[in-house]
Amino acid sequence: MAKNGLSGIEKKVAFSLASVFGLRMMGLFMIMPVFALYGQHLEGFSPLWVGIAIGAYGLTQACLQIPMGMLSDKYGRKPIILGGLVIFAIGSIVAGMSDHIYGVVFGRALQGMGAIAAAVLALAADLTRDEQRTKVMAIIGMCIGFSFALSLLAGPIVAQYAGLEGLFFLTAILAVLGMVIVQVLVPNPVSQAPKGDTVATPTKLKRMLMDPQLFRLDAGIFILHLVLTAVFVALPLDLVDAGLVKEKHWMLYFPAFIGAFFLMVPLIIIGVKRNNTKTMFQISLMIMMVSLAAMGIYADNLWVLSGAVVLFFTGFNYLEASLPSLIAKFCPMGDKGSAMGVYSTSQFLGAFCGGMLGGGAYQLVGASGVFFVALALMFVWLLLTIGMEKPVLLKSYTLEAEAKDRNHAQDMATQLSQLSGVAEAIVVIEEKAAYLKVDDQFDLREARAVLGSVS
Repeated sequence: MAKNGLSGIEKKVAFSLASVFGLRMMGLFMIMPVFALYGQHLEGFSPLWVGIAIGAYGLTQACLQIPMGMLSDKYGRKPIILGGLVIFAIGSIVAGMSDHIYGVVFGRALQGMGAIAAAVLALAADLTRDEQRTKVMAIIGMCIGFSFALSLLAGPIVAQYAGLEGLFFLTAILAVLGMVIVQVLVPNPVSQAPKGDTVATPTKLKRMLMDPQLFRLDAGIFILHLVLTAVFVALPLDLVDAGLVKEKHWMLYFPAFIGAFFLMVPLIIIGVKRNNTKTMFQISLMIMMVSLAAMGIYADNLWVLSGAVVLFFTGFNYLEASLPSLIAKFCPMGDKGSAMGVYSTSQFLGAFCGGMLGGGAYQLVGASGVFFVALALMFVWLLLTIGMEKPVLLKSYTLEAEAKDRNHAQDMATQLSQLSGVAEAIVVIEEKAAYLKVDDQFDLREARAVLGSVS
């Protein structure tokens, strides 16, 4: 029987790649709470260009995420990741050396051209067993969430003492640190996981877009990051107007994010225990809608704004954590790479559109207008969830299966996949094990009988 926990090398892979991902995302996130406040000395500064600068990385990320993943299939994961981090560092330096807003926008777009997310996730898949892959991806996901929380603390503090340019130079240093981790700590893969589970396949993208359940989730992540980016164009300026000096913004953001994390936990527990993800999903949307309404109506009340920030992050944390898991549950077996490719592209495109919308709306109708537009978009998302189905809950089984060669392993997997209740069957020769994902109709005795007959 194969081990159910992460092996030593899988732990090393999980935490090293999570660190690379987290350092890079922290470099992108740190600008969000500070740019509208610390970028006012830049030539050409305006709310619209603030939004474009904050969201610019999203456009190049959205365009290049899938192609960079495909290039990693051809030229190897590590070269693409290292090249992406070099581009990211160059973009950070360009932004840091710019004394006008247009140079910062160009630097941010360059940062986004270092689109390494697909290659990092594919490398994580290459270096982990299938049944342990979800745990590794979860560790990477948690590290991204932690990097976002840390950026809300670090961004205002770094900007206070080193200015906006110092913040950009720090992101370049973080990129170099990421390169060192990739070279020194991340193992080299000797084989690759199946492409369909890791990197997007172009021929399958249209099918992913046409699937009604996946479309709801892709539209959701687009709206979620559009709203997040738009809010951070207006919220920092609103907080200053309400009496919170910019040097103390971290004293609101960081505790609010941590408090929201604990408020999110009951939503997750209730959703899992009652198998009622859809209801918790909709409640989280309504929590965010209440927070946006409060921001729009009580824009000059610091206490209300503080409470609204906590509510905003409560809903955001739950939705951000739930969406990737739902994508994996709704996508066809073997197509996770394509489904996640569309999902990631939607996410980054949302960030770009959020910057454009937030900056334009602030310039035309002020901060309250930004919040009400975001509220309207969240309501559209709530309407989309009406037709959302419950995901099928699958259990995992690990069975002993001694396959003589690849053809024998494929024969075992094929016969197991044809059993009632089996959603996915993978036989790993090296592990002498079969890994099954099954629903409530699965009969363990039938699976063991099949393995006995083909051994």
